[in-house]
Amino acid sequence: MYLKKSQTPLLLLLWITIGTLLRFASLGVLPPWTDECATTVFSLGNSFYSLPLNQFMGVETLLSPLQPSPEAGISDVIHYLLTESTHPPVYFALTHLWLKLFRLEDGMVSIWAVRSLSALLGVISIPAIFCLGRLAFRSLLVGHIAAAMMAVSPFGIFLAQQARHYTLAILLVIASLGCLVKAVELIHRGEGLPSWLGLAWVGVNSLGIATHYFFILTLGAEAIALLRQAWRQTQQDRLALLKPYWWRIYGVAMGSLAGCLVWIPALQAIHDSPPTQWIYSQNAIARWIEPIGRFLLWLFSMVLLLPSSFYDLSLGIVIVSGIVTLILVVWIVSHLRYGLKLQQLDHHNRFAITILRDYVLAAIGLCLVLTWGFGIDLSTAPRFHFVYFPAVILLVAVSLGGCWNQTRLVAEVGNREQGTGNREQGTGTSEQGIGNRDFGAGTSEQGNGTKFDVPDRDENSYKSNFGKRIVVAVWLIGLLGGLVTVSNLGYLQNERPDLLVSIVKEASEAPVAIATTYKHHGQTGRMMGLAWGLKGMTVANGSNGNSRDFPQFFLVARDRNSSSYEDAVQQLQQQLKELPRPLDLWLVNFRTKVDLDSQQCFREKTSGKWAGQYSYKLYRCVNN
Repeated sequence: MYLKKSQTPLLLLLWITIGTLLRFASLGVLPPWTDECATTVFSLGNSFYSLPLNQFMGVETLLSPLQPSPEAGISDVIHYLLTESTHPPVYFALTHLWLKLFRLEDGMVSIWAVRSLSALLGVISIPAIFCLGRLAFRSLLVGHIAAAMMAVSPFGIFLAQQARHYTLAILLVIASLGCLVKAVELIHRGEGLPSWLGLAWVGVNSLGIATHYFFILTLGAEAIALLRQAWRQTQQDRLALLKPYWWRIYGVAMGSLAGCLVWIPALQAIHDSPPTQWIYSQNAIARWIEPIGRFLLWLFSMVLLLPSSFYDLSLGIVIVSGIVTLILVVWIVSHLRYGLKLQQLDHHNRFAITILRDYVLAAIGLCLVLTWGFGIDLSTAPRFHFVYFPAVILLVAVSLGGCWNQTRLVAEVGNREQGTGNREQGTGTSEQGIGNRDFGAGTSEQGNGTKFDVPDRDENSYKSNFGKRIVVAVWLIGLLGGLVTVSNLGYLQNERPDLLVSIVKEASEAPVAIATTYKHHGQTGRMMGLAWGLKGMTVANGSNGNSRDFPQFFLVARDRNSSSYEDAVQQLQQQLKELPRPLDLWLVNFRTKVDLDSQQCFREKTSGKWAGQYSYKLYRCVNN
């Protein structure tokens, strides 16, 4: 099947429409989780340090940093990011401008508005990956399959529905990969990189670092892919790296390095920053198998995701989904390998596949080096794997393109082999090998003399619609995964404050107070998510917004010098005496000891322990 250029706009519009519906579905339903609260606060040019510690505060006070200030500007965004956070400013500055387009809800920004920028950038990644597929493989078919897979990718939808900077980073990865593919193509032709393309590449790479520091992994993986290309060239010409067409590649490398060096002071501060300590693993080498398992889970989720959430589903359903997932992975990978082999029979496709394969392997390798070698466990969160996500989608697309056109591709190989045999014999009596009904077996010799095995397949596999059914089946599996992601039923999950909110509302019999131990704004963000959800549920249940209907919150901050919670716990105990009884006290993610029996607060034994990555205990406080 050959796609006509006239069909491209309508087909691309279809993929964009599907991707838009999935990314904007239920976008504002869940309360913000910790990192989304940080995105919102810093994007508004506000500070977490404005909140009181070691004293009870109401919902309105806790949520006050989520209220925009007319005086705050982009300079405030950058200031608070540099002093309180570990992230570069580009996405936060964009969000600051973006939020000015939306009306406030009860004095605060809308969580839908905050998330919508990420969702929109996720939608833009669909035509972007189409363009990259078209550029890399000179194929409308590969471009459309890439766009279709990006539209329904569970991983892509998961990142797009968060108020975070990952979809912008993905767009920049796509742009940088486009420059890489074009650069290697020019190197193969012995042509120099145009100045405008070199400058654009440096600009994209510098912007990528200013969006997310892990974009450095993109640059590292691209460097490794280029080094492998250089090594291949030096096998044929030892002086290849001195050719003029390599000089501008060196210039791009130097420019990109300069774009990284300006962030060295900020990167040095990250290691000692409390909000980033969770990513450092002390036993990543001893427990080496766990990161591999998580890496595979995130890799699988780029294409398929079945119902597997421990939050909402029974263990039996999760186990069955796991077994089915493994079966589907084996089935999909077998067809992807076959399609990829067919595509590599074309010289141009083979070199583009090699670049992307080298890039993906290098990116994963760098992640594993950081995990095992430096204790920076990048397997702990799926979002860090945005680095190689677009390249994986493109490799899947070109493989499925091979499946879609397998009849034509194998027939072309057969015709080439048959023609070669006739020329060698000089007569029509040569053995036709793969040119006949058994044309699925044999070898194909390319123009450079390299031989490639033509994959063996039963001839029934070459019926005209067989490969197309495979492509449709894989896409439908991806669509199912996208729907699972939108429904929050997959294993791609962040903190879920809504789950604990429901438990608090159902189990509480008296006014509510919630206390947590505090180290940095991460704990504040967790409490903000709870406060947001509890306020929304209270208002939805018909409250008039009376502050007495909302819970009180207490951030138990440890002493900066001794790192002890002792003084803060004493203040909590003292202030508990002043609150009216009866009272339901919830200790959430509470990391220190506290004597509540002396305050006439007694543990509710029937309450659970975990909900949505929150640990909790319920105490009933009664009158003396």
